[in-house]
Amino acid sequence: MREIVMDTETTGFDPDQGDRLVEIGAVELLNHLPTGRTFHKYVNPQRDVPESAVAIHGLTAEFLSDKPLFSEVAQEFMEFIGSDAKLVIHNASFDMKFMNAELEKVGHPRLPWSRAIDTLAMAREKFPGAQNSLDALCRRFSIDNSARTLHGALLDSEILAEVYLELIGGRQPDLVLDVPTSQSEPQQHQENSGAMTRSRPSPLPSRLSAAEQQSHADFIAAMGEDAIWLRYTANPSG
Repeated sequence: MREIVMDTETTGFDPDQGDRLVEIGAVELLNHLPTGRTFHKYVNPQRDVPESAVAIHGLTAEFLSDKPLFSEVAQEFMEFIGSDAKLVIHNASFDMKFMNAELEKVGHPRLPWSRAIDTLAMAREKFPGAQNSLDALCRRFSIDNSARTLHGALLDSEILAEVYLELIGGRQPDLVLDVPTSQSEPQQHQENSGAMTRSRPSPLPSRLSAAEQQSHADFIAAMGEDAIWLRYTANPSG
């Protein structure tokens, strides 16, 4: 299963008011593991960058003036995300709104909402009433975000990938052991299997109360001496 964890930076909050993308970052996951493939582009928004936006991501109009237009990177971006990979985004409605506005401007089809996985919605469901910003989730999961002094699309995507994996249950929630292929692997596999299934050093205490145990004993006694239960409890190996 292929997923793309992504983030964008913009000049403001509303593409309908003329705000534009200035940065796109994306990280590829395959079966919930990072592959090392990333996508990162700065984009010339063809408009002034408000001081409020500069304060958030540090990207000035001067820095962006020689960067490519979105029309020049759109095809490469679309090829990277592919046609069916899920898009993992924190506060997905914001980024999807901007991405689709930019795609429409250059004649590309819109990204359907069905492709989005909103980690903000996931966090709110898992931790209702708690702070669920990316920074707050990093603190909750002990993820190092010390390099995040400013918002940056690629860095935020990399951090979000770690947060997402924690939200779905850990780094390898659907881990599947491969079938050994070499001559040396079967023995190693058996040794590992033995280690994973070793006995407890001491048995767990019974969860049954004394009254429940007595009730069960009375029920078995009422079955009579020929009850099949008594045969197997007396000789578990059959």
